[in-house]
Amino acid sequence: MKTETGAHARRLFGTDGIRGPANVHPITPELALQLGRAVAFVAGRGVRHAPRVLIGKDTRLSGYMIETAIASGVCSMGGRVLLCGPVPTPAVAHLTTSMRADAGIVISASHNPYDDNGIKIFGRDGFKLPDAAEAEIERLIEDDALLGERRTGPGIGRAEKLEDARGRYVVFAKTTFPRDLSLEGVRMVVDAAHGAAYRVAPAVFSELGAKVAALGVKPSGTNINRDCGALHPDNVRAEVVKRGAAIGVALDGDADRVIVVDEKGQIVDGDAVMAMCAARMIRDGELRASTLVATVMSNLGLDRAMVRLGGRLLRTPVGDRYVVEAMRKGGFNLGGEQSGHLIFLDHASTGDGIVAALQVLALMVRSGRPLSELAREAMERVPQVLENVTLPARRPLDEMAELAKATRSVESSLGADGRVLVRWSGTEPKLRVMIEGPDEDRIRAWAKDLIAAARRDAAS
Repeated sequence: MKTETGAHARRLFGTDGIRGPANVHPITPELALQLGRAVAFVAGRGVRHAPRVLIGKDTRLSGYMIETAIASGVCSMGGRVLLCGPVPTPAVAHLTTSMRADAGIVISASHNPYDDNGIKIFGRDGFKLPDAAEAEIERLIEDDALLGERRTGPGIGRAEKLEDARGRYVVFAKTTFPRDLSLEGVRMVVDAAHGAAYRVAPAVFSELGAKVAALGVKPSGTNINRDCGALHPDNVRAEVVKRGAAIGVALDGDADRVIVVDEKGQIVDGDAVMAMCAARMIRDGELRASTLVATVMSNLGLDRAMVRLGGRLLRTPVGDRYVVEAMRKGGFNLGGEQSGHLIFLDHASTGDGIVAALQVLALMVRSGRPLSELAREAMERVPQVLENVTLPARRPLDEMAELAKATRSVESSLGADGRVLVRWSGTEPKLRVMIEGPDEDRIRAWAKDLIAAARRDAAS
């Protein structure tokens, strides 16, 4: 899916597609139809066949409305639509390439409440579209005349259901688990957040032999992410302890993110999972350039773990798309976020919660050791404190003199034993302060000092 470049300030697309309250601009059927037309136009450039666009969604009530509108837009441009129904975001990425589609569209607001929805787009290579491609789609939405004449007669496209979409993804996911291993005898708890993986997640693990207790598998259209899944892992923690399970797996609404729970009910976050997997891959000579890619939010303990392993940690801005961009640019094959977006590029082109959980399970089965031991050995976490403050307006950080002075003071006190990260939220005038250091009480006090300094700057 090639695109034209050009300067354009994006107004619809954020760091992960378009997102907002459903049936309120921009998540309306009117805009979705225009987007479908624009995607079909771009996807059809340079191909000799009618553009093929694959559409998947999560379980939100508004998904029907958005799906129908996008499909109509694609058909109006002569495109062929393959409707997958509710499937994980990584399933759409995989099916786009395996079905030789020209684009893949996911209708999901991921971890947001049910009354939000979103749209994100994959190119024919299975990767999320780059900024230039999203900018071109915005231009086409804004100026319908750029799309040329509408198709008529036999030139109008058609839509059909891809009946075995879920089954195809289940087969793919199982291939990422080592063929010489089995999950026979492994008791596990899986929470699908009443979301896109409510059928495929239990199927993948049970077909590999695990005894699965499934939570969050009764979507109503309005209960996705509600007190369940990766946002609320306490359900899984309690169920793991109650059932004496070896592991708990909590997915978010579109299953591109996972929170893992050990046999003691303790959370094993994305940093610990990356440390465990990086150690195994370095040992087996599989981690390219001995490099792990993570965001600025990953714990300092992950840096130290990589140094101990003889590798290195490459940091990116917050957002899984930036992690993937750095991985592709450097030729690296493992990366992710502390929040549970984990990317194994040898297997998938985007974050995949089920694939990530399978890699953890493979470590457990091959070693014969409990997850709590593996996680504890993988990395020693440095105390980390996060504080947020909403201010009247966003100001460049270098213009906030009080905050800059306070930050320099904390950095001087920490030296090499910790770090300070101050950044604005990507979507609102909220300042985020993160401090890591050996003394949690001390860094907590420092974080509050930085928040106070930011408030003084805002008042001046």
